[in-house]
Amino acid sequence: MTTHDQLDATTRPTLAKLAERLGIQPSYVDQSGEKRRITSAATREALLAAMGIDASTEERAAAALKTLRTSQRYQWLEPVRVVRQRSRSLSQVMVRVPSTRTVELRWTLTLRTEEGMESRWSDVTHGGPSRALLLDLPVVPPLGYHDLTVAFKADGRVRTATQRLIVVPSQCVAPEARLRGRRGFGITANLYSVRSAKNWGAGDFGDLATIAEWLAHQGGTFVGVNPLHALRNEGYDVSPYSPISRLFRNSLYLRVENIPELAHDAGARAQIATSEFQAELAQLREVDMLDYDRIMRLRAPVLDSLHRTFVEREVGGDSTRGRAYALYVEREDPHLTQFATFMAIADREGPDARQWPPELRDARSGAVARMREQLADQVDFHRWLQFEIDRQLGRASLDASSEGLTLGLYQDLAVGSAPSGADVWANPDLFVQGATVGAPPDMYSDEGQNWGLPAINPHVLRATGYDYWIRLLRAGFRHTGALRIDHALGLFRMFWVPLGQSARHGAYMTSFSEDLFGILALESARHGALVVGEDLGTVPPEVPEVLARWGVLGSKVLVFERDFFTGRFRGASEYPRMALATVNTHDLPPLVGWMEGRDIMLRAELGDLADPEQAAAMADSRWRDRVALIESLIEEGLLPDSARENVTSDALIAAVHSFIRRTPSALVGLSLDDLASEHTPVNIPGVWQDKYPSWSRRMREPLEVLLEEERTMNGLGHP
Repeated sequence: MTTHDQLDATTRPTLAKLAERLGIQPSYVDQSGEKRRITSAATREALLAAMGIDASTEERAAAALKTLRTSQRYQWLEPVRVVRQRSRSLSQVMVRVPSTRTVELRWTLTLRTEEGMESRWSDVTHGGPSRALLLDLPVVPPLGYHDLTVAFKADGRVRTATQRLIVVPSQCVAPEARLRGRRGFGITANLYSVRSAKNWGAGDFGDLATIAEWLAHQGGTFVGVNPLHALRNEGYDVSPYSPISRLFRNSLYLRVENIPELAHDAGARAQIATSEFQAELAQLREVDMLDYDRIMRLRAPVLDSLHRTFVEREVGGDSTRGRAYALYVEREDPHLTQFATFMAIADREGPDARQWPPELRDARSGAVARMREQLADQVDFHRWLQFEIDRQLGRASLDASSEGLTLGLYQDLAVGSAPSGADVWANPDLFVQGATVGAPPDMYSDEGQNWGLPAINPHVLRATGYDYWIRLLRAGFRHTGALRIDHALGLFRMFWVPLGQSARHGAYMTSFSEDLFGILALESARHGALVVGEDLGTVPPEVPEVLARWGVLGSKVLVFERDFFTGRFRGASEYPRMALATVNTHDLPPLVGWMEGRDIMLRAELGDLADPEQAAAMADSRWRDRVALIESLIEEGLLPDSARENVTSDALIAAVHSFIRRTPSALVGLSLDDLASEHTPVNIPGVWQDKYPSWSRRMREPLEVLLEEERTMNGLGHP
């Protein structure tokens, strides 16, 4: 039987060749092991067009292919080279030369230490007659980021090229190095959802410190949190997995009372003390759904006042805090000021950069530069916010370690950035405007998933020396002992969907995986932090071996760890060592809600499961899941035989947590929602927020009460 893909390859062979050369894959193997050829000619055309390549006819595809080959032929030096420190080829560099005649090549190697110190080596090499010259460097570059510049004269012209040479370790930091040979367990929390007597309607860094202190006394190792990336915190744009920037963080998590300027700002203190302010604060603490807009409106005048106090007291002086701010800005610029400029313009023009006046949509335009000067105070306000966020998060991390948490904080790097936000605005060539990322159709969704996040062009990322990836990792690793890479499968390949289309019409784009993992290992080593790769979904067969080779822990989620055919849950002893074991994820309901099928009921109520038979089939399947899980816990000796007939939520939670703490996995994460016996999910994937307020459900009990309850202690289970 001839497939559409085979037919397209026959009728449009040049298009197929061009697409494959640029990394667009013609097929993939789904979760059931069935090979599907999904990439039609229309999809290839659309994705190439998104990359700026016109391949609408065979003639145009041929012209594009010729241009690509020519550009590669005249690329004298690869723009970037990522090589392991112990590689035999580390000191050997291949340089292409434009003719077969003998050439004189002058080269300079600039080595940089982690502290920024530089040293230079240079020499002259003669080569030929050949179109390739093997350059032997007289020094072995150390771990880090270095530059090699070559210059040679040929055909009467002097040609130069520069390569970013990135020397990486063989693996990320190993669990044994941080855990001293032991296994570690921790609590994972949706920080924004935490209710407490002290926060202002959303969980904050003060609550994070409270959880860390409590967990340290229970023998825990880490506290994990949702992505803390920057958001505008208004309207529907509140998902921590669709941030405006992954390089900077969300001011929602600031504990205002802990900002040092409050002690010196009588006006701000008086404003907070007013009856009107306290009444609004009390309401925000009581409501069941987090109201981002109201929280930000309440905080805004107080933060403005505190920033003015900071400028009056610290800027330009010789105080410790003033010097710390200057050092922070120096370290983070120019990207900090660029982000602050985006925020200042968004305060004036609205949150979506795509809707701004045309002259402001280009971050490098003269109009933006003039606006930066015009809004200088507001730009500095947003720089100061990031400075204080960094200070408070750093203090929470330091305190967690001081209390005895071996890893301290465990943070999360989201898979993408919002199309309306600062990262895309600042990097328009890097982000593809005509394609979004998602997941192909699978057993959970016939339509697949379109996450609405613009794709990153892997060829542009590589051509720019992986600068954005490096900055992402440095931001993610800051103040953390372990970093989770959301959808780590994207380091192998990313599923692209033509803009505005269903994921049924998507295709996989190949990533430069060895380079990405090498840089990940380098930043892991520099920060002394573990790496967890979220490897759920349609997993290529090579993924487990590659993760193991680079020392990246996989993700094992209890409710997914089942035999595909029998439905049996995997035994505790069958879990791998190199993994983070959890009960659920942010896309699943808490354990009690999962057992009840609460997510299925909600989807049916919201019209996402319009077919009653489909909803009934899913509910029936979930009931079988429930029975199988209870049976597994009985077999492990964690529940009595009577649990087949009746089991309390508290007993179930304690048994499940004891189960995953028995696994040999290096890390085990217990959800704070599960410890609190929450039922309702914080997110329903695929349901837009105008139907269901994802990322807004707050915990029912205040943190202070929850951490004092005996059932919370019991819910931790035992290894």
